[in-house]
Amino acid sequence: ECTGALPPRYWQPLVPTEGQKSFHRPAVAHSLGAPVSSIYWTITDVSAVVEEIKKGEPLITASCLEHVIHLIHRLQEKLGEKQNHKFTLFKALRTHILPLTNVAFNKSGSRFITGSYDRTCKLWDTASGEELRTLEGHKNVVYAIAFNNPYGDKIATGSFDRTCKLWSTETGECYHTLRGHIAEIVCLSFNPQSTLVATGSMDTTVKLWDIEKGEEVATLSGHSAEIITMCFNTTGDRIITGSFDQIAIVWDVVTGRMLHTLIGHQGEISSAQFSWDGSLIVTGSMDKTCMLWNAVTGTHIATLADHREEVFDVCFDYTGRHFATASADGTARVYNAKTKQCVAKLEGHEDEISKVCFNPKGNCILTASSDKTARLWDAATGHCLQILEGHADEIFSCAFNYEGDIIITGSKDNSCRIWH
Repeated sequence: ECTGALPPRYWQPLVPTEGQKSFHRPAVAHSLGAPVSSIYWTITDVSAVVEEIKKGEPLITASCLEHVIHLIHRLQEKLGEKQNHKFTLFKALRTHILPLTNVAFNKSGSRFITGSYDRTCKLWDTASGEELRTLEGHKNVVYAIAFNNPYGDKIATGSFDRTCKLWSTETGECYHTLRGHIAEIVCLSFNPQSTLVATGSMDTTVKLWDIEKGEEVATLSGHSAEIITMCFNTTGDRIITGSFDQIAIVWDVVTGRMLHTLIGHQGEISSAQFSWDGSLIVTGSMDKTCMLWNAVTGTHIATLADHREEVFDVCFDYTGRHFATASADGTARVYNAKTKQCVAKLEGHEDEISKVCFNPKGNCILTASSDKTARLWDAATGHCLQILEGHADEIFSCAFNYEGDIIITGSKDNSCRIWH
């Protein structure tokens, strides 16, 4: 999971394997060399897909083949659905007494959390809009927040009080208070296995913490200015960090060793993200550009300099075939990761765009802007599908749920809006 507005990631269907009560995620992408959803766009012979999965995944045995086939048919149906959903306001929530800092969904979208300058994090029920509990204990602004998706049974909060707290989603109990940073914590992320949480600080370091023990595992030192963004790859063995020192660094999570230093930007890094299969990295910067990198070798692939002002956010779709950028120039752009060509320009906002994210299917893009609106766009054409209006101040955060049929927006007007 990545920081910022911490959009939900598109997790593969869970497949029970022979002799197991637990679930295993089939290594479809690794066996075919492509992310899950791209496979089913291009291959319609389900039996051929299953055969390819079996070759690369020994845990997929004869006893669970029927279930795998069923899941593939369901995924094909989802990918084939038309994008004609119109979102309407379900509920506007006055969430905190002081300004919001961040919002985040759990994987299913059944719960969401809000952080605030009032030093608390609140947990909400999405279906009813009711507050479930308030997580209290920090002594300063709660700035960074996240669920340990896909599980969602834990919440992490990072604060200007220099600590990170781990909480039970169900009871609100504080498991651990993680102390060690000497300046404000401004970003955090769980690894996909939910065994570690990473915290990034104004003290220029990232710390990795064991979730169960509440102990520091490693300190990643190498930046010369505050850490502003971080992201684990899908397998959880790499993490990328971006800093005001104008560089991004790829680290080995197991050893804490610095693997690659991505040098090239002429301004602060604003956002950095791995593609789903872990082969690419995209970085955005205040130098008005985004850059594409080979995540395995750390080599620079391309610099895209179409924006007239700072790039505030970047994100891949869930196939890794496209990525999007959001800029202070009021536009967002969609690029083909293979050709590096701009395939769509999203124009219509009247002020800077601070956040951009794809829906799980990848055919729709959501942007949040200082013009007090969020907008939905056709990812292929750049056509504006819908304008979400009603906030009284700039929108700084937005996210889809896992199904892509619920949106949450967070604004400086001190409210969250749920859209169905």
